[in-house]
Amino acid sequence: MLLSLAVALALSACSGDKADAPAADDAPAATADADANGAKALTLDESKLPPVNRFQFADIDDSKNVCTDLNAYANSKWLAANPVPGDRTSWGAFEMLDERSVGVQHQLAEQAAADADATGVEKIVGDFWATGMDEARINEQGIAPIQDRLDAIARLDSQDAIADYLRSSAAKGENMLFGFGAEADFKDSSMNMAYAMQGGLGLPDKGYYFDADKKDKLDAYEKHVAKTLELSGIPAADAADQAKAVVAFETRLAKVSKSSEEMSRDVSLYYNPVTMEEADKLTPNFPWTKFFESQGVAPQEKFSLAIPAFHEEVSKMLADTAPSTWQAYLRFHTVDGAAPYLSDAFVEENYNFYGKAMRGQEEIKPRWKRVLGTIESDAGEAMGQLYVKVAFSPDAKAKMEDLVKNLSVALKARIEKLEWMSDDTKQKAIAKWETFTPKIGYPDKWRDWSGLDTSRDSYIGNVLAATEFNYKWDLSKIGKPVDKTEWGMTPQTVNAYYNPLQNEIVFPAAILQPPFFDANADDATNYGGIGAVIGHEMTHGYDDQGARFGPTGNFENWWTDDDAKGFAARTGKLVDQFNGYTTDAGGKVNGKLTLGENIADLGGLNTAYDAMKVATEGKDDPKTDGLTRDQRFFLNWATVWRRNFTPDELKVRLTTDPHAPANFRAIGTPSNMPAFAEAFGCKAGDAMVRGDDEKVVIW
Repeated sequence: MLLSLAVALALSACSGDKADAPAADDAPAATADADANGAKALTLDESKLPPVNRFQFADIDDSKNVCTDLNAYANSKWLAANPVPGDRTSWGAFEMLDERSVGVQHQLAEQAAADADATGVEKIVGDFWATGMDEARINEQGIAPIQDRLDAIARLDSQDAIADYLRSSAAKGENMLFGFGAEADFKDSSMNMAYAMQGGLGLPDKGYYFDADKKDKLDAYEKHVAKTLELSGIPAADAADQAKAVVAFETRLAKVSKSSEEMSRDVSLYYNPVTMEEADKLTPNFPWTKFFESQGVAPQEKFSLAIPAFHEEVSKMLADTAPSTWQAYLRFHTVDGAAPYLSDAFVEENYNFYGKAMRGQEEIKPRWKRVLGTIESDAGEAMGQLYVKVAFSPDAKAKMEDLVKNLSVALKARIEKLEWMSDDTKQKAIAKWETFTPKIGYPDKWRDWSGLDTSRDSYIGNVLAATEFNYKWDLSKIGKPVDKTEWGMTPQTVNAYYNPLQNEIVFPAAILQPPFFDANADDATNYGGIGAVIGHEMTHGYDDQGARFGPTGNFENWWTDDDAKGFAARTGKLVDQFNGYTTDAGGKVNGKLTLGENIADLGGLNTAYDAMKVATEGKDDPKTDGLTRDQRFFLNWATVWRRNFTPDELKVRLTTDPHAPANFRAIGTPSNMPAFAEAFGCKAGDAMVRGDDEKVVIW
């Protein structure tokens, strides 16, 4: 497990599940000229790509009352006509754009694999694609590619041997027990330091090991552990016994782990700077001085040992847990982690639990999509270099830059007009505003992939090579200045994020398509889509966790006591609002878990509305289908959040996802905005018009 704290802290914009809009759906093929090294030109046939999801007047359901439920009014017809496809667990605007992005990548991967003379990133992409699509060879190899790891685990007969194995496997990037990697120092965000995190659980959250309503998932997990061990060569009866031991082992880890809600709503948990000597004393059976040495990292003056109780428990488990239990745990997670890249029996079992049993996915994704997912995971920025050559327009990037500027101006105006904040805190909020760094489309400097040795010999061989390469690349940053040109998402990702440690807002190329951004749409549509996303990311700098970081990205308190109390009171009302939402199946939204995203939605949509009004000031309203500009603004906001979930997927998200379910995001912010009520003629007492004592106004 590689540590990616930047993305963990980066409060993801609109979160799909995961610059510039491509040309219209029926545009001719795009072509990238051969590069300076003479590599073959890449082409893109847009006619083969799936459609985007635009708001259309015909989507409106007149049988629904917009003042009761904006989501039902704008989306119920579309949702009824667009169930979740069998190979997915959710389906909406994000997923449709993801299908489009994957369609682009499909064409690029095939071209890269067909070029026998490819070098650089084209060779990496081509090697992954060719070996991943060679199902016959993968099946022929079976479990053999990881047999050396299983043999090593079988020889572990003592505490020292287990600790040595944990260190040696971590050095390959295969640390299944805890996260370790580089991230900016909270107190000096210009420098990278090492972070060690909790980990080691096979289920999404600690609650799955204890909560009565998740007992069925825990039982299914134990059966999955047993089946996976059996597939790896353990006799069925022994595999069942070992599975019980693995679940008990993980339950012990879960007791000292923090929940998704705790990690999401208290960013300070990530930061616990200690000296090497202090860390060694806390975990005497797993000395950190020795661990750093084994990873090829020089001893550090300090590093962040996050969730120290977790690491202390691991140290105790090394001493008091039988080697046979450690062997079962390590064997299972080694095979389980490799399963998607092994023969069909392993792939099927992995899908049966993680896809079908956990999330209600009705059918496995086709192999070509799974292989592209692997490329995204292991060499995503390599693919990104190819993607932007054919699917990114400089014109759209320029338009996006203008939108960012307009949203920035509108946000500053909102901060300056806040009635509840003192001048002292306002000045510091503006100072933070002045240092926002926007990144649009793709990195100005691409990552260097030289040194990653891929081949046409083995799919999992390429995966393991990339895993080790990426881990060592990450560790190489420890103790060095932060490279502010780096991105935490690839250009082909349909999402956006805010990184508080760099005070940056990032918009990958793939999100700049309808319903977010449409070069042919009016201002209302674009401001209600990508404008709200831009505002959302900016507001993350001032949500309950982003507001704990100052203008330079350092973790610091820049609030007066009175302002902090006023902020907490207002955010508390937003927690209460979302705590009041219940899904059709009876699941409760967790207002605390989702607070950061809800603050960002509230600030983002209000800021986008202000920016739209400035951009259209003095212009006639070109009503479309009888809809006013303001109505189109809110209707496109709702269009962004049209989304179906499988019941099991929704249950997982209610526990682990810091984003509220999409239908509640569609209605939550507009119900706090007088502009929405005015746009649709809603009255006091309507469900979409929160009373003055309930209305939430923050940024």
